[in-house]
Amino acid sequence: MAQYIKKEMPDMNGTGSTKAYYKLKTWQRLDFDEFVKRCSSFHRAYGRSVIEGVMTAVCEHLAYEISNGYSVKIDGLGTFTAKLGVRKDKEVDDFEEGTSKRNASSIEVTGVAYRADKNLIKEIGLKCELERGGEERLRKPGLSQEERKERARQFLQEHGFMHVSEYAELVGLSYSTASRELRRIASDPASGIVSQGKKSGKLYLLASD
Repeated sequence: MAQYIKKEMPDMNGTGSTKAYYKLKTWQRLDFDEFVKRCSSFHRAYGRSVIEGVMTAVCEHLAYEISNGYSVKIDGLGTFTAKLGVRKDKEVDDFEEGTSKRNASSIEVTGVAYRADKNLIKEIGLKCELERGGEERLRKPGLSQEERKERARQFLQEHGFMHVSEYAELVGLSYSTASRELRRIASDPASGIVSQGKKSGKLYLLASD
């Protein structure tokens, strides 16, 4: 029987209240060999070697077709499409006239987008018997959002600029949460804080009068 966990969402808007979302508890990850073994035990009409051979062939040919620009739909499983991006050692270009054109060697496959088949979702839902698996609450920061903003302004008055990592340490948030909060703060003209630069080079400064 599967278990669900009730998890607390971060208070992204500083309202003082949080909402809940639910997540399936994962016991362990089944690797390919274990999955084939269980599949063979469940469907005894097909030997383990047959299942393993078919799955291997499907995976190999799926990669081949996707690499040639096809989106592949497998009934009962889902649709697979390649995702592209700029190589990590290259700068992301702007979509403006006059900028240099990107050549193919700087683009790579960064992942595979997967959209589950509706019948797969329905089948999982019919087979899934859920029971409560507990709750997970967020570790509450000791400062309110306004107090965190005030600390940021004081830091900037003293040091001139601030990185996300410095803000995270200053106010007791994780790096990802601190990054999201700083982006929201900088987008609000009333905060008195603005951003400069991109990605890992982004800095936060006091807005000029």
